[in-house]
Amino acid sequence: MTGLSFVALDFETANEKRDSVCAAGIALVEDGELKERKAWLVRPPSLYFNPFNVAIHGITARQVQDKPEFDVFWRSVLSHYLEGRIVLAHNASFDFSVLRCAFTRYGISFPNIIYSCTRLIASKIWTGQSSYALDSMAQRLGITFKHHDAEEDAFVCAEIARAACAESGSSDLHGLAEKLQIMHGSLYPGGYRPPKAMRVCTRPQVKQADRTANAENCQRHAKPQRGSCR
Repeated sequence: MTGLSFVALDFETANEKRDSVCAAGIALVEDGELKERKAWLVRPPSLYFNPFNVAIHGITARQVQDKPEFDVFWRSVLSHYLEGRIVLAHNASFDFSVLRCAFTRYGISFPNIIYSCTRLIASKIWTGQSSYALDSMAQRLGITFKHHDAEEDAFVCAEIARAACAESGSSDLHGLAEKLQIMHGSLYPGGYRPPKAMRVCTRPQVKQADRTANAENCQRHAKPQRGSCR
């Protein structure tokens, strides 16, 4: 699949606050091939780790106390993977709210990033499933992985995207989005637009002169949104 290039992203958090990044994982795909997968520990603003979160991912305060905080990690590492690429996450509403809240916490201006959600993509490709959670999709695709490990989760996200493109005969994510009638999300200075399924217009036949206006109404972009980090 020459042309299929993106980076899959996953975050783990220390507690209920979305800016409490304690781990980040990526899986980099270039021209349809997995080129790199990696994870890093990150020191959150507070070293309070909610026992509920620790039970999920197993990361503790002791493990991250000497790691860089998000602002340093973003500028020295993560920005080089995300900027200039399409970014995917499974349940992107969570991971991108974490990203926005971390930017806000450290006074970092939102960069320009195009992104999409493999959970949304999966629901369009493999219709009728009872669940599109990451572990359910991994089971469907025959992938064994350690759930809530940032690198492993990012890898499964990338595999879902590759499988979806193969299933639909799409050579890249733009073609996949067009076939599935999904609008990519975007992060930009001052706001964001989440990825979404476009509405299918089912109106009575109209004259040719009116079709352009109707098409525009059916594909109207969502209004810019600002997320809360509380």
